[in-house]
Amino acid sequence: MTDRPVDEMSFEEAMAELEQVLGQLERGDVALDASITLYERGAALKSRCETKLKEAEEKVAAITLDGDGNPTGLKPVSDL
Repeated sequence: MTDRPVDEMSFEEAMAELEQVLGQLERGDVALDASITLYERGAALKSRCETKLKEAEEKVAAITLDGDGNPTGLKPVSDL
């Protein structure tokens, strides 16, 4: 586990640390106080991953293609 702020992590970084946190919690070899801290960190990492995935999905959904399959620009997500 790192001390890096979760809101500065990429999706990949947050997912990797979340896997580490889950592994520690599943093993159950962590003191109760540390488990609570790990759980809180895991919840923040999960939220970060969900946010980054939603951002990526919105970018993909906003791409429009012309008749030849070439991107023509971005369409507001609200119009989809």
